[in-house]
Amino acid sequence: MVAVAQHPNIELITYAEVTRVTGYIGNFNVTVKKKPKYVDWDLCTGCGTCMEKCPTKKIKDEFELGLGLRTSIHKVYPQAVPGKPYIDAEHCTKLTKGKCGVCEKVCPTKAIKFDDKEEFVNKEVGAIVMATGYDQFNWEEAYGEYGYGKYPDVISGLHFERLVSAGGPTGGKIRRPSDGKEPKSVAFIKCVGSRDDTKGKSYCSRACCMYTAKHAYQVKDKIADSEAYVFYMDVRTAGKNYEEFYQRALNAGARYIRGRVSKIYPRGDRLVLKSEDTLLGRPVEVEADMVVLATAMVPAVGSDELARTIGFSMDKDGFFQEAHPKLQPVETFAAGVFLAGTCQGPKDIPDTVAQAGAAAAKVLGLLAKTELATEPMVSEVDINKCSGCGLCVPICPYNAISLEEIQERGHHGPIKRNVAVVNSSLCQGCGACVPACRTAALNTKGFTDEQLVAEVDALCL
Repeated sequence: MVAVAQHPNIELITYAEVTRVTGYIGNFNVTVKKKPKYVDWDLCTGCGTCMEKCPTKKIKDEFELGLGLRTSIHKVYPQAVPGKPYIDAEHCTKLTKGKCGVCEKVCPTKAIKFDDKEEFVNKEVGAIVMATGYDQFNWEEAYGEYGYGKYPDVISGLHFERLVSAGGPTGGKIRRPSDGKEPKSVAFIKCVGSRDDTKGKSYCSRACCMYTAKHAYQVKDKIADSEAYVFYMDVRTAGKNYEEFYQRALNAGARYIRGRVSKIYPRGDRLVLKSEDTLLGRPVEVEADMVVLATAMVPAVGSDELARTIGFSMDKDGFFQEAHPKLQPVETFAAGVFLAGTCQGPKDIPDTVAQAGAAAAKVLGLLAKTELATEPMVSEVDINKCSGCGLCVPICPYNAISLEEIQERGHHGPIKRNVAVVNSSLCQGCGACVPACRTAALNTKGFTDEQLVAEVDALCL
């Protein structure tokens, strides 16, 4: 991240979002909205004085998933790039009530700007790489039998990651969120939301088996005389040395129980998990101090709107759709738009890195060319038939059709009217617009009505 920020040919725009994308391969125009930070990062040195002196200190930290607290002026996380803070307008007393302003008084470089406004910038680019990541499946709504989120010691795998992180809220020590005590027994439940057609998603989230094995091993390694129970459907270790790592967790003493947990409820200060061992064919009841859920990966919030903005499709689960799963795994149906990481589907880190390298190679190959070969079988418009109704515009999945005003000679002088225009660089020749046209003004080259009728006549002779 630091190398990216320092690279002379990389412009890093943070705390911003893409609002509009127009154009086509080699000629995209991207509109970016920069959100107000209320801190001038050109003046800010990242000394941290403002964060130390901010009196609003009891806001739940989103990066720590609510396990820690932060101030209203803060960095997103300690290793953030650039390492400079911004003000959370929702919780800042100065911005909400007009009081305080301590950060402005103590800032040695006068970088605080309470009058900061959002800014829109346009960037012209030749290619786009989508890397929007993923979110966690909302297990609290779907799996009420696991506690509706009311038991603080039932957490997700990401919560556990923060607990074992040296830079986390507990300094790397595994502690129960409810009372801060060290848990002597931890239960892990896999496939929470994955491979579940009734409550969750039908697909496998791929990374859960391995990070659960890692978490179970960390419990056995960090906590003396501890117990780690793993409830699973199947163990999938499809990767180099993955099976060996799973065996390492087993050898460390992690106890794997094949079966779905049906219910979690409290008993004293502990949690009881009711399940069935399907290998032995008998019910199982386990008491644990803490429960960790391996929740499913789902598409990031807002990724569907971004896909529609740029003009490519998604699959049934909301992940970005590649052009071909084997021959074009990092390309989309929108020419010049590439995919990297979990925006396309659940992946672990090695697969994400490999796909990111492939996307970068595709971009380099694209930008190294002086000419591009386009699809010859694209749609075309007969402007003499076009009524300008615009029904074809929303039908096109690639945003290749637009309405433009033309001027024609009429009986009483020049007249202006709208007609549909096809951008041949964007059009993929799918033909979806042809049946939508009421005046039969649209045709796909090579597949006109006359040509199709002639083919049928030739077959019938």
